[in-house]
Amino acid sequence: MKLVLVSTLAVAALLTGCSIPTAPKAVSSLDMPVTRSSAASVASGRTVSLGILYSPSTQANRDYLRNYQANAGTGFGQSLLDQPIHDAYVKTSNPDFAVDGVKASLQRQFGSVTVYPDMQSLRAARPDVVAIVDTHSQLMTSRSSDIKVDVSASFYDSKFNYIGTAQGHDAKSLSPVWANFNRSEEIVSDINQQQDVQVRALQKFDQSLSNLLTRPTTNVSMISNSTDQKLY
Repeated sequence: MKLVLVSTLAVAALLTGCSIPTAPKAVSSLDMPVTRSSAASVASGRTVSLGILYSPSTQANRDYLRNYQANAGTGFGQSLLDQPIHDAYVKTSNPDFAVDGVKASLQRQFGSVTVYPDMQSLRAARPDVVAIVDTHSQLMTSRSSDIKVDVSASFYDSKFNYIGTAQGHDAKSLSPVWANFNRSEEIVSDINQQQDVQVRALQKFDQSLSNLLTRPTTNVSMISNSTDQKLY
């Protein structure tokens, strides 16, 4: 296999003028006050319907990942000498990977799982349980090789009272990908670790979800002890 050495100076020149997407900040749109549910646990099983809303942060995160992929096609990925590098950036920034992983975990626990476009549609459907899914990703760029992924689902009863939260987090800090004279294969290997971080975060979410559904909510992850929570 041909080995490609990447010069930091050459890469810097290629990146000049490129717009490198950065991870979005958490976006909040909390305008509906709710209280703590009297339920001791989140209802689940084949007879329980679950309605999902994606939080504003999740929507912003998916836009960030779409932009990341677009830059991998025309900016910091494709321009950097080697097709496998471009392909690795694209493969590890799937905008739907996190939400699809969370949804798959939920489908194993509930009879029906439906994603709604807005609160009005969800209210009209009247599912047994509501989940607000929140995702946030920080992927590597030419300037940083810190990777971080957070996923969570906050559960509410049919009256939109808060019950509990399942969550997963994983992170990894690597040496800057472009800091040394690295072979193409080494760069691709580092980039592919973005996928590993996402997978581990989803695995931790799945375990947290199992814990939430099998234990009283007083013993599992909570947003806050306050009864003055707000729903998206």
